[in-house]
Amino acid sequence: MAQTIQLNIEGMTCDHCVHAVTTALKDVPGVRDAKVSLADKSAVIEGDGVEVDKALAAVAEEGYSASVR
Repeated sequence: MAQTIQLNIEGMTCDHCVHAVTTALKDVPGVRDAKVSLADKSAVIEGDGVEVDKALAAVAEEGYSASVR
């Protein structure tokens, strides 16, 4: 089932941060695409069967804080 998940991301300060979070989210099983915005401190994930807890954990492993928007 296709789904879109919006996250708040805290702790990003530069384009490197955006790249790190994007890469981490795209590695989560089921994620087809992840768009991360430094300006909005947010991410939009699109995929099938994405486990939100795994997406939040992936962001945390990179050193940032995430919550469902």
